[in-house]
Amino acid sequence: MDSKRILSFLQQVMENNNRPWFLSHKAEYDAVRADFEHGVQQALERITAFDASIAHLTVKDCTYRFYRDTRFSPDKSPYKNHFGAYIAAHGKKALHGGYYLHLEPGGCMVACGNYWLPTNILTACRNEMMANTDRWLECVETPEFLKYYGAAEDAGWESEQGFGLERLKTCPAGFPRDWPHVKYLRMKNYCCWHRVPDGFFSGDGWLDAIEPMFRAAKPMMDFMNDVIDDYE
Repeated sequence: MDSKRILSFLQQVMENNNRPWFLSHKAEYDAVRADFEHGVQQALERITAFDASIAHLTVKDCTYRFYRDTRFSPDKSPYKNHFGAYIAAHGKKALHGGYYLHLEPGGCMVACGNYWLPTNILTACRNEMMANTDRWLECVETPEFLKYYGAAEDAGWESEQGFGLERLKTCPAGFPRDWPHVKYLRMKNYCCWHRVPDGFFSGDGWLDAIEPMFRAAKPMMDFMNDVIDDYE
């Protein structure tokens, strides 16, 4: 991908987020969008090599509209300031977790996992963790996982890396507060992320860089998906 060109366009959108400007620059949008989608196709092919569950997906299955839904938002800016792709075997709207690519000026990243799980599924995941603690720790406390995503502590979305977007202040009701790994019970979702510099997605070398990141996170995601899939 020509990430410099893509991010330059997105920066201009951030500074000129209105319909007249966008229409006058539609040709550039079409060009950078096509380049991004080519990158998504490359990512699909690379991930399929170690996760055959996503082999059936197309680029369209993984990408989002650039036009914002402003109906219920105080921000009426018509366009997004990023390109994102969510590569998930059950689709973008499913609870089944997947792999995410995000290009945004000053905010590029890769991520993996499950987002905003309903309470009943969170409870089932927590129960599975306690029933198979050794397997769970083998997923999230390996040197590879910790290298890219860190421990499940108090990292926030603005952090360079992290595991878990939101957490309960205390142990969830019905679970033992003295469990040695209670920090995992407090988590309200099981996604991990790693922020990267703006130049990360330039050329084709980024494919070699994302593969170990996603491989490191896949066992954690598989653990959760094994539970989640029983509810979908």
